[in-house]
Amino acid sequence: MFRVSAKKDNEKMTVALVGRIDSTNAAAAEAEINACLQGFSGKLVLDAQALEYISSAGLRVILRLKKANPTTSIINASSEVYEIFDMTGFTEMMEISKAYRELSVDGCEVIGEGANGKVYRIDADTIVKVYKNQDALEEIHNERELARKAFVMGVPTAIPYDVVKVGDLYGSVFELLNAKSFAKLIIADPSQTDALAKESVDILKTIHSTMLKPGELPDKKAEALVWATFCKDHLPADVGDKLIALVEAVPDTLNMLHGDYHIKNIMQQNGENLLIDMDTLAMGHPIFEFSAIYAAYIGFSCIDRENVKGFLGIPYEQAGAFWKATMKYYFGTEDAAALQAIEDKAAILCYARILRRTFRKAKEDAAYKARLIEYCKDALCKLVPVTDTLAF
Repeated sequence: MFRVSAKKDNEKMTVALVGRIDSTNAAAAEAEINACLQGFSGKLVLDAQALEYISSAGLRVILRLKKANPTTSIINASSEVYEIFDMTGFTEMMEISKAYRELSVDGCEVIGEGANGKVYRIDADTIVKVYKNQDALEEIHNERELARKAFVMGVPTAIPYDVVKVGDLYGSVFELLNAKSFAKLIIADPSQTDALAKESVDILKTIHSTMLKPGELPDKKAEALVWATFCKDHLPADVGDKLIALVEAVPDTLNMLHGDYHIKNIMQQNGENLLIDMDTLAMGHPIFEFSAIYAAYIGFSCIDRENVKGFLGIPYEQAGAFWKATMKYYFGTEDAAALQAIEDKAAILCYARILRRTFRKAKEDAAYKARLIEYCKDALCKLVPVTDTLAF
């Protein structure tokens, strides 16, 4: 018995193939698939997860579909079905991928969570980052490529080696033998805070000293201009105009940026420090990196100091100490005035980002949202007029 079901998403049609396609039903199967398409000319994806067997007659059906629509690809083929495609040369003619291994995270320790996904420890050797978006395969493959790029360029990076299915979601698997995040290390022994900040700066400088080609990664300045332009309508005219001018004046540098650099994304394995969560890699002036670091340790907790405890697992005061130590070691100075000036630059970008994010976030307690908006506006109105440049 054979049947199909189709789902259209913008310019992509996914057709699930269920059962067997052989000489007894190939013509009917082809007619059923074509009935789903009905002149559709976008990207065609054949989901072979429930395809039990395909004969030469069925292969000819696939071949005709491929000729009619060159974008046709096949996903989730079982090992047995994939072997048929491989032996007959179809894997050289079109994109065909095997079914993803299924993995359960029930009862697993959560060792990190960000906007895009949650990281679980599967066992002593392995972690998996499960993406929150059900259609995250393209995002996963993009992060794998970014991690590979960073690794090749000398950035100490954990490379994902497998893609798995976790329920209805997808995940990337990393081998991290007995690795612990810097957050876990600090929680276990707060006296390590200063030393780990110094180690984190060593990696940060490696990232920032990696120079890219124009357009090789997303431009962080372009993203910051989106924040500033949005904020203009919610600030006094002179403050909004100057905010945009300050961002526009930041030099267009080719430094690699991590984009989400904090103690949960740095793992220590047998004395070696490795980065995870590489999907936010970007390029631009390091001030954009520092604005994100400031947000993680200080900015997102500006009106509720328990936020950082929920996010990083350490108290606000300890997060602040890690931020101060990071600044001291990165810039090689303990000059309080000089470091405060750089912190103010990072804060401007941070609060512009949070202001836009808060306005756009629908699910938020109204009173909390109003307080956060007011705090960001006040901070920008205080800092922007007395700042001449965001560069350092």
